[in-house]
Amino acid sequence: MNAAISTASITHFIHGQRVAGTSVRTQPVTNPATGAVTGAVALANRADVDAAVASAAAAFPAWADTPPIRRARVMFKFLELVNQHKDELAHAITAEHGKVFTDAQGEVARGIDIIEFACGIPQLLKGDFTEQVSTGMDNWTLRQPLGVVAGITPFNFPVMVPMWMFPVAIAAGNSFVLKPSPTDPTASLLMAELLKKAGLPDGVFNVVQGDKEAVDALIEHPEVKAVSFVGSTPIANYIYETGARLGKRVQALGGAKNHMVVMPDADIDQVVDALIGAAYGSAGERCMAISVAVLVGDVADQVVQKLAERTRTLKVLDGENLAAEMGPIVTQAARERIAGYIALGEQEGAQLLVDGRGFDGATAGAGCDHGFWLGGTLFDHVTPEMRIYKEEIFGPVLACVRVPDFAQAVDLVNAHEFGNGVSCFTRDGNVAREFGRRIQVGMVGINVPIPVPMAWQGFGGWKKSLFGDMHAYGEEGVRFYTKQKSIMQRWPESIGKGAEFVMPTAK
Repeated sequence: MNAAISTASITHFIHGQRVAGTSVRTQPVTNPATGAVTGAVALANRADVDAAVASAAAAFPAWADTPPIRRARVMFKFLELVNQHKDELAHAITAEHGKVFTDAQGEVARGIDIIEFACGIPQLLKGDFTEQVSTGMDNWTLRQPLGVVAGITPFNFPVMVPMWMFPVAIAAGNSFVLKPSPTDPTASLLMAELLKKAGLPDGVFNVVQGDKEAVDALIEHPEVKAVSFVGSTPIANYIYETGARLGKRVQALGGAKNHMVVMPDADIDQVVDALIGAAYGSAGERCMAISVAVLVGDVADQVVQKLAERTRTLKVLDGENLAAEMGPIVTQAARERIAGYIALGEQEGAQLLVDGRGFDGATAGAGCDHGFWLGGTLFDHVTPEMRIYKEEIFGPVLACVRVPDFAQAVDLVNAHEFGNGVSCFTRDGNVAREFGRRIQVGMVGINVPIPVPMAWQGFGGWKKSLFGDMHAYGEEGVRFYTKQKSIMQRWPESIGKGAEFVMPTAK
């Protein structure tokens, strides 16, 4: 396996090998810390997507017929290999995404959790059996794979989010086509090569690099039975509506505006630590990042003061520096978009306490003066009418909203169009219980700033943060990638004579 990021051409992976494809379109891949172009990724056309799907379709029957225990053994070998090469994957993430290396290691570790979960597929695919549902008749259920399934994944987690999808899908007997983000594509090829080395048959896992042309080709392809997506809400809605119209199973996770409600009885130092990490970790480029601090009552002034002090002293460095707390923004375009929101917040009347636009990339490390840098940004006195409150900024910008009491904090969160993640910091058990019951959000933390569920629980928000009925990974992931079949059986000796014209009932 070669983890070199300086590869001139980043290709597709179809039927067990890297292939250039037939498209001549490419997109540059950059190191966000330095701004240097490190490679060019191929952008698939429909013919390239057709080739990947054809390979997956050809591989599916034999793989689906492989006993689940043998599929699990491949996943166990893949798990072993990923553990051996986890730092190579993390370095690939840092080099193309920019997140700090320790954060990239954490991303890989959370992906490994899903592989471990998928290794239990023989147990997860067990059905139910009922003897004698009627006289001489038995009934049982089983779960069977769908066929060719596709995953379309974002730039911010180039290892973890694909692993939310393909380990479960493949272990369940499907073949898989991954369309990763062209911003940081190298990790997808490294994972493909590890799967092949683990003994996965050629064609069961394929990678097509690309942009909207590849996305549309996958969604519209008649052989693709299901599509998983993680990204922005407008694209999630588009993929969900398009796929549903074409009769496909779709799981589309969209945007977020995650709140942390801080009650007056909370430990202030713990709150500030949690907010700093949750707002500025990975430069705020997480769908679970806390971007709004809801400060209840007289706790606000003290929290804001300490937040400002900590935000000004963030260690913003090249991600390969192990002292770094935050790295660069993923692209120059993203940096400009985030800077535009900061300017907008000033225009809307929010109080800008810490402005990250003045950060000098030259201080981040050698060669970083041309990178895509922002410091942490902190706003106070933000109101629900402001766009910096309503819209997902996806950057290191934390907005503080002040409310007088718990009831208004809950109403504020529930009124937002997104419902991905939320947190409440309190020492009061009754407040914690009421918060968990009343809040209209899919993932809730009590004194936990980023409540990402573990591999066996399932990930997904509510409202405009999720389109589709099932969450990612966990048992819901198994259900998404399989279809239930119910079988009722009896034998001739137990069948009475004569035709029956009434609805069958238990006898």
